[in-house]
Amino acid sequence: MPKSYHHLDRDQRCQLDTLKERGDSIVTAAQVLGAHRSSIYRELARNTGRRGYHHRQADEKARQRRNTACQAKKKMAPEIIIIIEAKLRLQWSPVQISGWLKKNGYEKAVSHETIYQHIWKDKRNRGSLYRELRHHGKKYNKRSKGTAGRGCIPNRIDIKERPLVVEKKIRLGDWELDTIIGTGQSGAIVSMVERASKFTKLAKISRKTAEETEAALVGKLSPVREFVHTLTADNGKEFSNHQAVGAALDADFYFATPYHSWERGLNEHTNGLVRQYFPKSQRLDLVSDEDLKKVEVLLNNRPRKILHFSTPQEVFTRLSEHAAAPRLFESSS
Repeated sequence: MPKSYHHLDRDQRCQLDTLKERGDSIVTAAQVLGAHRSSIYRELARNTGRRGYHHRQADEKARQRRNTACQAKKKMAPEIIIIIEAKLRLQWSPVQISGWLKKNGYEKAVSHETIYQHIWKDKRNRGSLYRELRHHGKKYNKRSKGTAGRGCIPNRIDIKERPLVVEKKIRLGDWELDTIIGTGQSGAIVSMVERASKFTKLAKISRKTAEETEAALVGKLSPVREFVHTLTADNGKEFSNHQAVGAALDADFYFATPYHSWERGLNEHTNGLVRQYFPKSQRLDLVSDEDLKKVEVLLNNRPRKILHFSTPQEVFTRLSEHAAAPRLFESSS
């Protein structure tokens, strides 16, 4: 006997699509699916598009209605909204905010989907929260190729020679390097990101030369020199002075394979985060050191999902203290 009214699942919608295309009746479809005919009538009435009934479209329509219904039932408390909007103003992503709320014991923590819904509702009401998102709500297009292979680097050491421990991202001191260029070649930013902690350092240079890049790298990484073991860059000519940089920091310098930007995936991702503040259309020679430092602080104090919603600053501090502990013990013995 056919069941009473219920919503169809994805497999049943797929079957119904086939049966309808074949010309079977509602009664026959109900018998084949083991559903009440009222379920079939309701399904067709609610989920048929302009070009007829198609199971993918029907499933998407049903999913959207469920999400809308859930959002209507689940209203965020005013105090949670205040926290969420404050974190958005710091350019935290909805995923980071949701994870941080749960990590810090908020009983009324909400999902990142709910936060996105709040942002879109605010946008429809002419609000500006969406502007705090990394891509301003636009679709993200991945880079198909990196900027590797632009020059011949003398005495370069290929990434294949790099120690395997670097791939594990478990020790502190393995850094990825790149340069971010301003519009019209107007200045550049040298980005440095540590693989285990995701800790980021940024330095401004007026021209993308090997000499200025060398000075920026040594200047920014010297204060944490004991936590610099390897450096990995792309094949841009600005890294031609790699041997001098390696000697100054007592670190090994490696180069990624040309056109293999994923070998420095963390650095590529970090550059995208920096671009949120300094878009490609902006002149970087006009960026002040204070503005650059502000962005560096924001990125290092933003919780990251990959770090279980700890911040890069917290992880870098914890790992550096752990790494220094054995040496402190030895010196006191």
